[in-house]
Amino acid sequence: MPEAPPLPDTYRRLGEHCPALRVRLLADGELIDRQQWIAATDFAGRMPELIEGEVRRIHAEHGRRMPPHVAAARLLHHYLWSACLLVGGPWYLTGVVPELLPDRVWLDARTGELAFRPGGEHEDASPAGLRAVVAAHAAPVLAAFQPVARRGSHALWGMVTDDLVSGLWYLGRMLGREQDAVARAERLLPGGTAPLPGGAHFRRLVGATGREHLTRTRLGCCLYYALRPDEACLTCPRTCDAERLRRLEG
Repeated sequence: MPEAPPLPDTYRRLGEHCPALRVRLLADGELIDRQQWIAATDFAGRMPELIEGEVRRIHAEHGRRMPPHVAAARLLHHYLWSACLLVGGPWYLTGVVPELLPDRVWLDARTGELAFRPGGEHEDASPAGLRAVVAAHAAPVLAAFQPVARRGSHALWGMVTDDLVSGLWYLGRMLGREQDAVARAERLLPGGTAPLPGGAHFRRLVGATGREHLTRTRLGCCLYYALRPDEACLTCPRTCDAERLRRLEG
């Protein structure tokens, strides 16, 4: 197997393929404004700033002022999806599992943008190693958000599972390799891999012309429906298969 490229190069490639991944890559030694950027290690102590920033962004985009628990769920979903892709993306592209240390990831409370200083590679590049890195990073983040998000542990870890799957699925679609990415996600998360509950569990919907569409149902709710009551997300437990097909083929 050829040697994997340096991690910064892999992250630049990941960013080129994933425009939804809003992450500023920092070089070693590059300074960051600690008043503007909040390290993952400081989320618990600066949670009011994080929540108020998300409340303002939701109001600006959707014209609704959401209560703190909704804002917390939306921000947590955004953060976890990004963090999971920072681990799962390089694994999918090169087979390397990068470390994701909480003192190397920051969140801008005003914009919701992430900043990340790549570190080393995890010693275990297997699916188990990837799950371990994600779980180690997510555990203190979930603990920081839980009092405001008002979710139980199972629901929060379900969100981690959903966002890890979703990021890989998104990357596969962006690369034109959806089927392969879904197969990799199912091997990564077959179910029974605590603390990540459930599994990827993709299934196929058949449209009116016989075309197949991949879908799955989220383990937990990201509360998008609170922002857009008439349009729950496509993988929401609230969205029936008939509605999914209508949107996919509309």
